[in-house]
Amino acid sequence: MLRKMGEAVARVARKVNETVESGSDTLDLAECKLVSFPIGIYKVLRNVTDQIHLITLANNELKSLTSKFMTTFSQLRELRLEGNFLHRLPNEVSTLQHLKAIDLSRNQFRDFPEQLTTLPALETINLEENEIVDVPVEKLAAMPALRSINLRFNPLNAEVRVIAPPLIKFNMLMSAEGARPPPP
Repeated sequence: MLRKMGEAVARVARKVNETVESGSDTLDLAECKLVSFPIGIYKVLRNVTDQIHLITLANNELKSLTSKFMTTFSQLRELRLEGNFLHRLPNEVSTLQHLKAIDLSRNQFRDFPEQLTTLPALETINLEENEIVDVPVEKLAAMPALRSINLRFNPLNAEVRVIAPPLIKFNMLMSAEGARPPPP
């Protein structure tokens, strides 16, 4: 057990160092068994946070993200958080004014993260395979850059299914009522 934890920590450190040393605009910490975003990373990345435009934290065990995460990486263009245990986003997600795409699929959202509707550059939202019933259709319709929202395999209420299509100017993916995702 300790050995696996040590290997995971070493893997995270290696990936963070690669980002810093290469001057990359990407931080990929996918599949690192993270339960939270490691605080030490803020210090290591402090001189390069503005140049990081893509962070991947997919397929970890994250239950939440902190406001510090959102405010530290304010220049993000893409945030990939699929396959975690997230059920909400901090209000400070509204500081991500350059964010174009967010992937929150395969998490545990019951409520649509309405803070996303305040992001002026957001083009793509993926919330596939969550537990969302209601969606703020009017707020989504008012988003200037939104082109696509994926809500497949969510138990959306009938009202959303009827009201949304005539109001929206973007692609809204929904699965048939009662549809379940295929087994992994």
